[in-house]
Amino acid sequence: MGEPVVLRSGRLTLSRPVDSDVEAIYDACQDPLIQEYTTVPSPYTREDAEKFVALTGQWWDVGSEYVWAIRDPAGLAGMIGLHRIKDGAAELGYWLAPAARGRGYIAEASRTVVDFAFGPLRLERLEWHAVVGNTASARVAQDLGFRLEGVRRKGLSHRGRRMDGWIAGLLATDPRTPQAWDV
Repeated sequence: MGEPVVLRSGRLTLSRPVDSDVEAIYDACQDPLIQEYTTVPSPYTREDAEKFVALTGQWWDVGSEYVWAIRDPAGLAGMIGLHRIKDGAAELGYWLAPAARGRGYIAEASRTVVDFAFGPLRLERLEWHAVVGNTASARVAQDLGFRLEGVRRKGLSHRGRRMDGWIAGLLATDPRTPQAWDV
């Protein structure tokens, strides 16, 4: 795709992270839950945030990953992305800064990105992965209509350890109705 796409929902603007976001990204990634449940480095430094912002531009250029900063009226609220875009599929991933939680932002941003993935991007499948126990992320995936496909035993590498991971999928042809999972 090359050129970053700006997406808008009712309350949010999703746009490529830029240099002026570095401080807010650094601050958000100090959160223990972000460090526990995502792939951000730990400890997380300002240099990590600078590298991340630079990488997002490279990923957009080659079309391998599309990452958006989730912006509300107060500023940067979190990140959302389509990762490992290849052969008609991608992985949906997201995190939200502690101060922005509890407002439905991830659900709103995720619906917007899913619409983009299955619309203009013409993907056929989205995957969602999470460390077993990340129930907040699981609730969002369930509400989006992702179907739980199983537990990948020791399927995720996290900080040098192998962890059990949930995997769920959503096809472009699936109805986007909330799903009940047995987890």
